Amino acid sequence: MAKQGAGDLLGLGRAAQSAHSATLRARTTTADKVVPSVCPYCAVGCGQRVYVQDGEITQIEGDPDSPVSRGRLCPKGAASKQLVTGPGREYKVKYRRPHSRTWEDLPLSKAMDMIADRVIKTRRETWQQEDPEKGTLRRTMGIASLGGATLDNEENYLMKKLYTALGAIQIENQARI
Repeated sequence: MAKQGAGDLLGLGRAAQSAHSATLRARTTTADKVVPSVCPYCAVGCGQRVYVQDGEITQIEGDPDSPVSRGRLCPKGAASKQLVTGPGREYKVKYRRPHSRTWEDLPLSKAMDMIADRVIKTRRETWQQEDPEKGTLRRTMGIASLGGATLDNEENYLMKKLYTALGAIQIENQARI
């Protein structure tokens, strides 16, 4: 009552604040940096702000500057901090050999070499240089790409360049931002 009489008649400001709550600060105020990102869950591509302190993610919130979501996130997007910091997150490359029932850990360098070997093999085996009826083709129908809305136009542009250089002609994306 005394606080309300001192100028906060509705009890919405200092009158409603305890000494403890007066010392509290938002988790986002102590962040070293804020990194813009895109929610990884669906094809909408909602903007996110990732707050980082001492190299650790402390908070993920909707980005009010995003033309897609204007700061709003669905429940999955709002909980995406758990995706990157949760105890169940894998930090190793997992590989399951054909017909195997178990996963094994692989070094990243070995996994990258396996991917490169498969791309080269597929391109070599499916390369079409010429067709008697259509003439010169210089393409592969064994490699295709479908970029999602969590990729922005610049990332899809780079993917288009990569796949075109490989000779792929089936390249699509659904970027929205």
